[in-house]
Amino acid sequence: MEGSVTMPPAYSESMPDIREEIYKTVGDVTLKMWLFIPQAHQADDRHPAMVFFHGGGWLRGHPGQFYKHCEYLAARGMVAITVAYRVHEVHQSTISLSVADAKSAMRWIRTHAERWGIDPNRIVGGGSSAGGHLAAATATLNDHNDPGDDLSVDFRPNALVLFNPALVLASIEGGLKISDWSDHLIKVLGMDLELLSGAPPESISPYHHVSADVGPTLIFHGTADDVVPYMTAKLFWEKMKAQGNRCELIGYKGATHGFADYRLNDNAPFVHAVYEMDRFLVSLSYLKDPPERIRHL
Repeated sequence: MEGSVTMPPAYSESMPDIREEIYKTVGDVTLKMWLFIPQAHQADDRHPAMVFFHGGGWLRGHPGQFYKHCEYLAARGMVAITVAYRVHEVHQSTISLSVADAKSAMRWIRTHAERWGIDPNRIVGGGSSAGGHLAAATATLNDHNDPGDDLSVDFRPNALVLFNPALVLASIEGGLKISDWSDHLIKVLGMDLELLSGAPPESISPYHHVSADVGPTLIFHGTADDVVPYMTAKLFWEKMKAQGNRCELIGYKGATHGFADYRLNDNAPFVHAVYEMDRFLVSLSYLKDPPERIRHL
């Protein structure tokens, strides 16, 4: 990358059509998602889709975190979706319930794929921090389903793009002791991981449920992340490779948590991550070759 770039230039060419949908109602809580539709969209199209879950420690956060990513991907020809889910500070929810919401969202998208011109076999899960955990959870966890869902509908994404995700939420035998990290999270989040989980931590820990059928995965992580240690991303990457899955880990030397968010660090890490995300999606044939100008950001 050369110099500072405010945003990938593809944004200004064609603003996508944004649609709001309710995907789930729990009591008096209405959960929504926002779909960014490619220009010249046709009812019989079968676009790949990217589904983003925002960060915020399962406590807070806003789906607007991924609006710019969604605009970019819609301009490139994907249906891009950003999802709201229950968070503790608003809904007194647990991580387990957030996982259930993420699965409900994925099932809703597959159920309505034809209506929105989505290819149900080319859906990418994405997210940052706690949202990265939720995306990874939809790819790895069989439990924590909403009993109101149609459980016959597949919730698993076909690929993953994760930004500083929380992937290890329980101790690893002979290795990482989660108690040290849980004590750290009390300081960072103000709540113990054990209390926030709503279930045995191992049951909601993506690392502990990696199998040989997890889709191709791209992970961005800062090596100096002071919230979610870089080591946890590396452990997940190692287990994915051991299971024969495709997994790429891009470490950003000296970068801290959320380093690639839009409008941070002169947007340079954001632009670089968007470029790498584009490259990854092209490698899966979900996007065509990127425009020359993006290639040379």
